[in-house]
Amino acid sequence: DILEELGKNKKDKILIGFALETKNLINNAKSKLKNKNLDLIIANPLKEGISGFNSNTNLAVLIYKNGKEEKLSLMNKKELADLILDKLVFLLKDKA
Repeated sequence: DILEELGKNKKDKILIGFALETKNLINNAKSKLKNKNLDLIIANPLKEGISGFNSNTNLAVLIYKNGKEEKLSLMNKKELADLILDKLVFLLKDKA
């Protein structure tokens, strides 16, 4: 698992991952967040036509290392990517 290896050696870096889940979205994502030593995980439910690989939209929950959860409304994938970059900037500033 590439992300797990990165997490073991990340030192002071920010590490963000994704979890596409069919069941137990939050619990599975939190487990991955911890096991892979992530700072943020974007949890995506696999919902045909709404969220996942064959869709232009995503319904995500951002889960931070400190346990904070941020449930997002349905948005297109470009908007989500922009939001993730904004969160990365915030995490970088917080770490500085």
